[in-house]
Amino acid sequence: MFRQMRRKNQALSNEDCIKILNNGKTGILAVLGDDDYPYTVPLNYIYLNSKIYFHCAKSGHKIDAIKKHNKVSFCVIEKDEVVPEKFGTDYRSAVAFGKARIMEENEMMPVITAFTKKYCPFGDDIIQKEIEREFKLLCMAEIEIEHLSGKQAIDFVRKRTP
Repeated sequence: MFRQMRRKNQALSNEDCIKILNNGKTGILAVLGDDDYPYTVPLNYIYLNSKIYFHCAKSGHKIDAIKKHNKVSFCVIEKDEVVPEKFGTDYRSAVAFGKARIMEENEMMPVITAFTKKYCPFGDDIIQKEIEREFKLLCMAEIEIEHLSGKQAIDFVRKRTP
């Protein structure tokens, strides 16, 4: 169902892709937007239990697009360094394809708690108070990953491989 990578020698292992998802801070969500135009948006996320989660407003372009068509892709770039003398770029990234859904309120607490701890390293009391204060306004989405791939520049591979 998903295309094979053309330049297989640049492919990352599934383990490396998961490391990128675990360590990343910002990903790019791609959905089928208004009038079937692609819509991409950068957002913070958390990779947890083999799924990708993000929060958003209860209404807007992302939510409307997911409700209309739940197939999405999500890209995280770990490395992006232009190397002018080589007329190229050293890069390393992962792309997940999957189906997104809006989470039910009763599912969100453990995910938003983990999310908040990732981005706001305050004490648990402070985190919990903030979550409780904003919880009724919160909307969260889950991406169940169906396919995961990653790629890195050949020059980057050579630098890391003996």
